[in-house]
Amino acid sequence: MGEDFFANNANTLVIPMVLCYVTPKRERCIAKPLIINSNLFEQGLAMEIYFSVDIETDGPIPGKYSMLSFGCAAFNKGGDLLDTYFANLETLPGALQDSGTMNWWQGQKEAWAACRKDLQSPEQAMPEFVNWVKKIAGNNSPVFVGFPAGFDFTFMYYYMIVFAGHSPFSFSGIDIKTMAMTMLKKDYRSCVKRSFPKHWFSKNPHTHIALDDAIEQGKMFCNMLKDLYKEEDK
Repeated sequence: MGEDFFANNANTLVIPMVLCYVTPKRERCIAKPLIINSNLFEQGLAMEIYFSVDIETDGPIPGKYSMLSFGCAAFNKGGDLLDTYFANLETLPGALQDSGTMNWWQGQKEAWAACRKDLQSPEQAMPEFVNWVKKIAGNNSPVFVGFPAGFDFTFMYYYMIVFAGHSPFSFSGIDIKTMAMTMLKKDYRSCVKRSFPKHWFSKNPHTHIALDDAIEQGKMFCNMLKDLYKEEDK
């Protein structure tokens, strides 16, 4: 690694490391630098990009029922909206429709119409989405954010594994309700939106259109994150 490398990479942080391993005859150690772009620290990204995801379905579990649409809004730690992704999906072959869920949809005619137009196959949409996540995250770690994450992540993980082969979020995500429980020091069941501080909310409406709700809850998460770090700084 010569002087030209550092001359052309002024924002590079080099951390000396020594790697040791054992061969059948002896132990060997090799000096090797760990190279990190220091801009990642200066931008306050904390090596994570938060992907707020909201989904709409026709039933309670994936496979037996279908995910109808999903929206995703990517934010950095500072609360900046980086990009969005949205897709309406064809239903799974042979899948059912849950009667209770479909009764609920009867009262959401505008949202239903919105999620049933411009349909894509999951085979097309899910690999495209996974590649989009990787592109937006770059060298940072993509983190899934949901509300409730237990529901949204279950469908998204199923669809990503089946149709894209893997999940860029691994097998976990942040649940906003659980995060609120720890911040407000309340019982989990008490942590409903009406108990949240007003400054956590954005002006974005909750429409049951996946992308709208992904942006809305993503902004809420970022406002919560700001409060969380303020507490740590005290």
